[in-house]
Amino acid sequence: MQKPKWCNEFFGGSKKNVNIVALINDKMVKEKPKSFDNSEEELAEKHEIILYNDDVNTFDFVIETLVELCDHDEISAEQCALIVHFKGKCAVKSGDIYELKPIGEEMSLRGLTVSIN
Repeated sequence: MQKPKWCNEFFGGSKKNVNIVALINDKMVKEKPKSFDNSEEELAEKHEIILYNDDVNTFDFVIETLVELCDHDEISAEQCALIVHFKGKCAVKSGDIYELKPIGEEMSLRGLTVSIN
């Protein structure tokens, strides 16, 4: 995201963090520092692989897949499988899109229903 032209004039062209202070309900509220740098860290938004319930795959298969592909231990994989069974879906892995896409594709190839949000 490009910063507006007025930012350079208002903030003197500085890319340093700027504290924004607002008057809300007659109280001074200090917001988090805003950075105008488009660093890799800011651009790499966090996403999640969401696993959905189905009537085809067994608990054991889902648990094995979560252990193998998502680096879950046996207990957390079993907990995710139970959440998916009872709630209909569960976030099973989070990270940047470049890390999650191949994992999500492999889970789909194995017959699991997933999406990346």
